[in-house]
Amino acid sequence: MTKTNDLHSKLAALLDREDALDLFRGAIGAQSITGNEANFVAYLSKQMTNRGVEAITTAEFEPGRPNIWGERKGVGEGNTSKSKRLLFIGHTDTVHVDGWRDHWKGTEREDPFGAPLIDGEIWGRGSGDLKAGICASLAALSLLDAAGIKLKNDLAFAYVGDEESGQPGSGISAGIKDYTHRIAAGEVAKPDFTVYVEPTRLAVYPAQIGFYIADIKITGKSAYFGVPELGKDALKAAHSVMSALWNHSDDLKSRGHHDLIGEGFLLITGLTGGGFIAVPEECKLSLIRKLLPGESLDDAAREMEQVTRGAIADPEIQVSISYPAGRDHALGGSAAEIDPNLPEVRELSNAVATAMEGRGKIEGAPFWSETPFFVNELGTPAVYCAPGDIRNCHTFEERVDIEEYFAGIVAFACFMARYCGIAD
Repeated sequence: MTKTNDLHSKLAALLDREDALDLFRGAIGAQSITGNEANFVAYLSKQMTNRGVEAITTAEFEPGRPNIWGERKGVGEGNTSKSKRLLFIGHTDTVHVDGWRDHWKGTEREDPFGAPLIDGEIWGRGSGDLKAGICASLAALSLLDAAGIKLKNDLAFAYVGDEESGQPGSGISAGIKDYTHRIAAGEVAKPDFTVYVEPTRLAVYPAQIGFYIADIKITGKSAYFGVPELGKDALKAAHSVMSALWNHSDDLKSRGHHDLIGEGFLLITGLTGGGFIAVPEECKLSLIRKLLPGESLDDAAREMEQVTRGAIADPEIQVSISYPAGRDHALGGSAAEIDPNLPEVRELSNAVATAMEGRGKIEGAPFWSETPFFVNELGTPAVYCAPGDIRNCHTFEERVDIEEYFAGIVAFACFMARYCGIAD
């Protein structure tokens, strides 16, 4: 621990805060709402080049939408085939800014890409999700260089698009799919450990939830209100379905508790339907299901469908179910976890705890992001860790504590040095 503290003290003293802040503010200023990742990738290309990242490659996963990646090769035994390889990865796209300017009109927060520093926090779209993490990873490399630290083993960086959903024709993880397919094909070197820089307030997340979203359409038969016996009430059927689904959710909660993730459940998120002075012919429900590590998406969806169809006794009422949010799985996103006691996880946790008091706790991700592509498909251990608070992301309040950002840089640099080894 003493050596870790000594390394931290050395790096903390050398951190160029002005440079790190300029890097972060410039990243926020490079607007990259999903579909426009190229704008931010151009900025990253310059920054990666200036900070000594080597073998920088850009490749389009869809027309006009590039990923970017590069590396810093180790200088010791790390150049052999048995070397370790550490990857820092994050997504380049952000959610939309609809309503932001009106919400903050007349204030210094009005420009969602202006990156003002207010009361020790950097504001703007993408600040937390997740440009603070991307910038912290690159600034950490610059910090190692400032300290004259050369790594024995390889350090890689990759920044991919299309993680966020909500924009038409996007949000299907097309960027990470392209990148991990290149790894599987041997075109890009496979990492031995991955840090995905989603905002965690500098906690370390070795586990995450899975999910599926389901849209349920219930179709009956319309009839004039005075003769309802001639119709089939889709809204009444939907009531039965919702009651059954809520009971199903209660059952899911009772099945077990994951130490880092909690309980599984199902949440009905939307209901539309009705008729004009008539028996409602159609009703639509939307729901989302939280899955725990080890649960099968296929089994979970099959169970929900059985509950839904079993709640409707009338064979003349029709039910159709679709799944609009496929990610690593056709139905949704898989849960993932690795052993929280892996030495790499503990090393990262210690690096963060040393950099900022009260941080570095090992917790579970209450969100879905893209580590399953590494953990489940490539067999590569992966965690989430970065500055930023997921609770203010996707909102008009998105911001990052600047001291947390600086601490993240130092923590990442310490972890890079410890994991990759310091060359003599």
